[in-house]
Amino acid sequence: MTGVVIDEDVRHGKPIVKGTRITVEEILGMLEAGLSFGEIEEEYGLSKEEIKAAIRYVSSFIEGEETGMYA
Repeated sequence: MTGVVIDEDVRHGKPIVKGTRITVEEILGMLEAGLSFGEIEEEYGLSKEEIKAAIRYVSSFIEGEETGMYA
């Protein structure tokens, strides 16, 4: 199952894509820099669903919902 998790032992507890060391922050930076989903998938081995999970995580965080795992 894809999603975003927080693991204190990985990347100092920053939200990451489950099973990777890629942070939500890094994904947002890639998108802001103009990389397409396809480019991110190819370059970093993430799936479209994992990228979307990172976006949903941030969206839920901004909306003030409790953060946890967002698939």
